[in-house]
Amino acid sequence: MGDHNTTPMQWACALSTRPSLEAAVAEVVEQAKQSLQQPPDLGLVFISSAFASEFSRLLPLLQERLPGLTLIGCGGGGIIGADRDSQSKEIEGSPALSLSLAVLPGVKIRAFHLTAEDLPDLDSPPDAWIDLIGVPVAEQPQFILLADGFSARVNDFLQGLDFAYPSSVKVGGLASSGTSSSQIGLFCNDRLYREGTVGLALSGNIVLETIVAQGCRPIGHPYRVIEAERNIVLGLEAQPDSPAGYGGSTVLQQSKRTPLEILQELIQDLSEEDRLLAQHSLFVGVAQSEFKQTLEHGDFLIRQLLGVDPRVGAIAIGDRIRAGQRIQFHLRDAKTSAEDLEVLLQRYQQQQRNHSAQGALLFSCMGRGEGLYGEPHFDSRLFQRYVNQIPIGGFFCNGEIGPVGKNTFLHGYTSVFGICRQP
Repeated sequence: MGDHNTTPMQWACALSTRPSLEAAVAEVVEQAKQSLQQPPDLGLVFISSAFASEFSRLLPLLQERLPGLTLIGCGGGGIIGADRDSQSKEIEGSPALSLSLAVLPGVKIRAFHLTAEDLPDLDSPPDAWIDLIGVPVAEQPQFILLADGFSARVNDFLQGLDFAYPSSVKVGGLASSGTSSSQIGLFCNDRLYREGTVGLALSGNIVLETIVAQGCRPIGHPYRVIEAERNIVLGLEAQPDSPAGYGGSTVLQQSKRTPLEILQELIQDLSEEDRLLAQHSLFVGVAQSEFKQTLEHGDFLIRQLLGVDPRVGAIAIGDRIRAGQRIQFHLRDAKTSAEDLEVLLQRYQQQQRNHSAQGALLFSCMGRGEGLYGEPHFDSRLFQRYVNQIPIGGFFCNGEIGPVGKNTFLHGYTSVFGICRQP
């Protein structure tokens, strides 16, 4: 815990693209330490899967230069960091190492590693989860989580943490290194793990804020689910008060219809461009608030449309759904994704006028980046344009962790930003 309470919070981030691991470690440590006035309290390291065969060498090399530092990290298919001019960079598909160092006065830091076997079952009381993490609820910890998607029971873990720490923010991502679990690298202090979750619980003099950019825009209107089974939607009804602002004019019709009927009608009304897009980039947004009348940007959890059953007119989506929830169809492409992030950044900038963020982490989907936008460094540079050039580190994930509404979810095709500042 940083006890230098009079000093301000400081963050530094460095990136190296050297192909030698020794040279890369030397470069990021030197560059990050130069930007700090005090010895760091915390480190976050992200290493490209191009180095997968050398993961076991990373921590000894870092410890030599940063002895005793609390540190977590993981391997990623792409790495996000800052060059010597503090310009953020996203390096995809070639060797890269990113190191964020933070001076955190008055912040309690707890680093942990947990396996799927360590997790209580979902019927356990909140105390079981609190004992597992080892941080009292009263401390209101903020969580950064890095997990192995093959074995970590991530959804159960997020549900348990939300249950035990309902007002805590949780962000992070799934390590992404190749196609097999043997190439997964999760780092916690001086240990390399191949499975489970490594995490940080940060409490005290710190605020963690989030931007969750799911990259979609709505089409048509919201509908209420009136019949559903597990992840299959069988019947919908139009909302009599469907807001004009988020999906068109008022709808008066209110009888049960099949999702397929509604979808076919909706697609006929789209522009030629959107009709083509709907063939491969159609998603379903599930509203996260039961009570909010007018649904707007960021109110929906975006899930994949897995398939349709033409016999009964049902649709299958990538999540459980129940009667009473509201859904709206969405489209996703590069232009939409860019506009979505920009809207959220503008909103964040307006809300945080008087606060100055010190550092940020970006957990972005492997399906974004240059493959989506046709240009490199897109999300991180757009972020830096709105949030005063703060240092940003992170990686490209196989799944992104972040809140929508009051709950925390595992996302796809999403960029989740965790932004740190003092209260």
